[in-house]
Amino acid sequence: MRTYLASTAAAATLTALLTLGGGAAALAAEPTLTKEEFEHSKLVYFQRCAGCHGVLRMGATGKPLLPEAMQKLGQQRIERILTLGTEGGMNNFDNELSKDEIRMLSTYVQMEPPVPPEMSLDDMKKTRKVLIEPKDYPKEPQHSLNWENFVLVILRDEGKVGIIDGDTKEVVAKVNTGYAVHVMKETTDGRFWYTMGRDGKMTKIDLWMNPPQVVAEVQVAYDARDVAVSHYGEWKDKYIIGGSYWPPHFAIVDAETMEPLKVVSTRGVDIDGNYVNEARVAALYNTPLAPTWIVAVKELGQLWQVDYSDLDNLRIEKVDNAKFLHDGFFTADHRYFQIAANASNTMVFLDTVDRKLAGMLETGNRPHPGPGANWIDPKCGPVAGTVHLGEGKLAVWGNDPAKHADQAWKMCYTVATDGPGLFLRTHPSSQHVWMDQTMHPEPEIAQSVKVLSKETREIVKTLRVTEHPGAVATHIEFNKNGDEAWVSVWAKAAGDRAKGEIVVYDDKTLEEKARIKGLETPTGKFNVYNRIKHVT
Repeated sequence: MRTYLASTAAAATLTALLTLGGGAAALAAEPTLTKEEFEHSKLVYFQRCAGCHGVLRMGATGKPLLPEAMQKLGQQRIERILTLGTEGGMNNFDNELSKDEIRMLSTYVQMEPPVPPEMSLDDMKKTRKVLIEPKDYPKEPQHSLNWENFVLVILRDEGKVGIIDGDTKEVVAKVNTGYAVHVMKETTDGRFWYTMGRDGKMTKIDLWMNPPQVVAEVQVAYDARDVAVSHYGEWKDKYIIGGSYWPPHFAIVDAETMEPLKVVSTRGVDIDGNYVNEARVAALYNTPLAPTWIVAVKELGQLWQVDYSDLDNLRIEKVDNAKFLHDGFFTADHRYFQIAANASNTMVFLDTVDRKLAGMLETGNRPHPGPGANWIDPKCGPVAGTVHLGEGKLAVWGNDPAKHADQAWKMCYTVATDGPGLFLRTHPSSQHVWMDQTMHPEPEIAQSVKVLSKETREIVKTLRVTEHPGAVATHIEFNKNGDEAWVSVWAKAAGDRAKGEIVVYDDKTLEEKARIKGLETPTGKFNVYNRIKHVT
């Protein structure tokens, strides 16, 4: 069961297989692999493909990969697509997988998908490890560093989190976490951080320790994506919620002891009236203005607003909207939640006070805002934006229904970029919006970021972050003061993982200031101050 490691959403492994047409004739014999080849291919599929195509290969953001259709497509055609990628957003894997791995994976998707096991509350409890008892936590910081300007960076393929001093640019510590951490969330004061690995392991990090370290862990799934902390009222920092892809459920955990308390299935009927067995939790967020979490149930096309004020009588509002839900962020006033429904090419807007749908807006081919960006536009007033997985495009909409009702949830403007991206970011002190182009197959584009002027709405500079073969530029984060933009260089090839770095730019001059080296596959970054203050 431990081999069911989680998948990476960074690569839509076989998204275009059913849309390219043609293909070889069906194989004369049933596709087969040895036991060892099957187990290895199963692991590769979980790591590289399941995020978009599903554990059971029923499809989501990516197309279904079921045996009959895959056999019709044929071994040779599948191998070619895995090797070269497509213009539709799937990257090539010839620099990440060996020829044998590509061959085996191409055969694997023509075979019946194995069904992974379930996980009960008791199963979760057996995985809990307390490394330092809460009574032994330090009462004050054990170092003199400016921990509120720490930047926590996911060292994805190393299964670690790097902690960097935002003042000195020095690496303070690297701590072991779950495999391929996707997201980290903080307590209200920013001291403790909870990670969720794609293997379902949740860890708790204490930034006051010297050096910072993991104090407890628990596994809540086999394939997981997100975590959130309760921040409201008397329940402040009392609970954590962890959401998973498999099994399709969320678990509520005691934030101090990491003891699992409750598990809730997310299987159900989608917005089209169909029962969905693999209804995955794509994203989790604490709502600042109510004792609730937002649970985005990807395949159902529903946002669940889960009230944690009474766990014994759990109240859940299920809001229908669009498929397939992914990443989101709040408006500047913290009332409205803005989330991408990738497959519907739509941004969805939820009123977390009234707990009702506020609106939806079609923005472009597969929106993906990541942590998102809010700013003030000279014509539309308060706005937010997203880049897209399927095209080079920034879409910007109004998001202040109280004072700019005529602009709310309507398109303000769009800007063309050179290629599809994953993340954009800004800061209230910045005059710019920074965007990556990670998903483009051409290195020159995937290794560059675009910088937009908030005032003129124009791209003012394109910055080539790296020229390292096989590396991409991804995920922007600002420092506490908002005068530096930090960009990850993700060197994905197995032999290059230690060559990752973070490039720090001056946000005013747009000149490079520093390079933080020796980071293994750095991806997402989280500045402590910006996150506790909800800076977007």
